[in-house]
Amino acid sequence: MKKNSVSSEIILENGTKYRLDHQTLFLSGGLMLPVVPGFTRKVLKRVRSQKSGDFVFNLDELEDIDSAGVTALFYVKKQLGQAGVQLRMEGGRDNILKKIELFKPEQFDDPPAKTKTGLFESVGNGAYEFFTSYLFGFIQLAANVFYFAIYDLFRKKVRRKGEFANQAVLIGVNAFLIIVFMSFVIGLVLALQSAQQLRSFGANIYIVDLVVIGMMSQMGPLITAILVAGRSGSSIAAEIATMKVTSELDALKTMGLDPIRFVVVPKLYASLLTVPFLIVLAILSGILGGAVAAYFYLDITPEIFVNRMGDVMSNKDLITAFVKSQVYASLIVLTGSFYGFRVVRGAEGVGKATTAAVVVAISLVIIADSILGLLFY
Repeated sequence: MKKNSVSSEIILENGTKYRLDHQTLFLSGGLMLPVVPGFTRKVLKRVRSQKSGDFVFNLDELEDIDSAGVTALFYVKKQLGQAGVQLRMEGGRDNILKKIELFKPEQFDDPPAKTKTGLFESVGNGAYEFFTSYLFGFIQLAANVFYFAIYDLFRKKVRRKGEFANQAVLIGVNAFLIIVFMSFVIGLVLALQSAQQLRSFGANIYIVDLVVIGMMSQMGPLITAILVAGRSGSSIAAEIATMKVTSELDALKTMGLDPIRFVVVPKLYASLLTVPFLIVLAILSGILGGAVAAYFYLDITPEIFVNRMGDVMSNKDLITAFVKSQVYASLIVLTGSFYGFRVVRGAEGVGKATTAAVVVAISLVIIADSILGLLFY
């Protein structure tokens, strides 16, 4: 076959045939599912063998086409485009063009041309996106959540029956063992690391001050918040993201129910109530771990430890821990909900939203801890 000069006709089956004339491929008959595999294979082979830069699909003689045929046309176009061969379609009856427009696969569209941006433009776009999409969106969500939380607090009929208790169990009760265990270990390690230094100065008794103050004012609330963010914050984000991708949130709106009011507010109630108790348990467990280390390494008996602990503890530390618990609980619920509502794709989007929610929640907790530390001390 001579290049660019031979007209050849290939009959596939069921009356479907194509004719390659120079750089134009004429389709006739019907391009339906049974002939699609042979069509794509033979056409790609013949067109590539011509080694010309541009080809045309002429659809004037095409009588019928289905979704598989439309997909085949755009598949061939994409494969040839990757090989450097430009292909365009022309002609076609009205019914053919309507079906092509209806079944046209979006993923085969040519991607928009990327424009190169400068450093300052990129920084400006990133800052604008952060303030408008993330910061403003987070503040707006927080405003809506707290508005409904305060408004529904005095309206029992609008609250979901039993949901508060269910969320309290999921967020608080089920996190009891891991928080107690980890706090005990951290209190034990904290005392062990400090024991040698205190013994060298003959200041064994101050191990009580170190453990009690450290656990009450800093370690207890922070450990609890990080564990709750990793455990419950990820669960909140995954639940809401799954509800969005499965259109459950749209179903709630269709029934006249606000997703924030229906889904998020009960979680906020449960977190605000259970996190303070978890912090108290974390503090007690951490102090118990410090007492164990003090008894075995510094010869401080439980009686001495308890008596000294009474002198060290203060109401200010308890109030500080309670304030921190409310701030941390709110940040965890809001962050998980924010990223759950922002998910845009299926299973992959749910995973990304969950990961982002945990990372941002822990970061916000640490930032809030630093700010509260400056305010209270």
